[in-house]
Amino acid sequence: MNDTRSKTRRSILAVTAAMTILAATSGHSQVNPADLQYDTQVSRRGTSAGAVLEIGVGARAEALGGAFVAVANDPSALYWNPAGISRIQSLSLQVSKTEWLIETQFHTVDLIVPLQMMNSSLGFHLAMMDYGSNPVRTVFRPEGTGETYTASDLVAGLYWALNITDRVSVGLGAKYFQENIWHVKGSTFAADLSILFDTPLKGLRLGGAVSNLGPEFGLSGRDLTRVADIDGRKNEYYNNDNVAIHLATETYPLPLLFRFGLGYTLDLGPRNAMLFAASVNHPSNDVETMDVGMEAKLLNLFYLRAGYHSLFADYSADGLTLGAGLSYRFFNSTTLTLDYAWSDWTVLASVNRFTLGISAF
Repeated sequence: MNDTRSKTRRSILAVTAAMTILAATSGHSQVNPADLQYDTQVSRRGTSAGAVLEIGVGARAEALGGAFVAVANDPSALYWNPAGISRIQSLSLQVSKTEWLIETQFHTVDLIVPLQMMNSSLGFHLAMMDYGSNPVRTVFRPEGTGETYTASDLVAGLYWALNITDRVSVGLGAKYFQENIWHVKGSTFAADLSILFDTPLKGLRLGGAVSNLGPEFGLSGRDLTRVADIDGRKNEYYNNDNVAIHLATETYPLPLLFRFGLGYTLDLGPRNAMLFAASVNHPSNDVETMDVGMEAKLLNLFYLRAGYHSLFADYSADGLTLGAGLSYRFFNSTTLTLDYAWSDWTVLASVNRFTLGISAF
């Protein structure tokens, strides 16, 4: 009995000593509450669907680093700032081909129809992303089943722009977005709003646009249907283990984008000019950035361009852009344009864009 009491006393003393040492140690190593705060500086990257809605349209605009919101004077304005199409006085068609990342293809068609009697213009925009064909792979057949699947994106839009005054224009657009992956697809509608202002200072323009206002987007289709034993107790109850279930995907918002830009054109005689442009971007799925670009017009015929995407971003894969263009007028009524743009995507290699345009009075 004495041995038991002695062991109990020693245990109590040991625990008391340990607690005393721990209390003394913690007294000398207080934790700063500021060190326990969470970092609220999040980038929101990867929080939206419809990435194709963020791909720039037009070789000229992209050669300017995407700083086209306040320029918006060709059919690609339907993507950057639809208000700009009200200033286009001729029937204009523009077709672009983009060799996008990882051997995918991005194509756009933009058509502008002036309504001079109404001091406005209509615009039609079509964009298609082709991801190509890929082999169907399964867990048990990782080399492929012999089948192939395709994936694609489609954007179709109708736009209207109005000249409120000789200096102020507004634009409104509605577009349909659809995404297909084999037998799974999803679709939704979105809207764009924009404004363009020619300031009293000669050559200076201001522009703003809100793009992709719309509901959330999700996918559905027969590839999301599986057969399973719902409760997993077939051996106990001999129930049906071939019940069809549908795997529902989450819905995600579209990439809402606010843009504000300025453009300044400096005339260097009747046939030469310099254009300087900048845009500030506030996307819902990334950090705020700035795009800048410049263009040199030579003899009303040749164009040299350079720009930079995503300035001041904490991280960005895209950056430097370069390009050139040719504009030739014939029959005194028709203008043919050919533009090229090269964009550096660092670890993702580079992107080439080609745009062919034609306008007729």
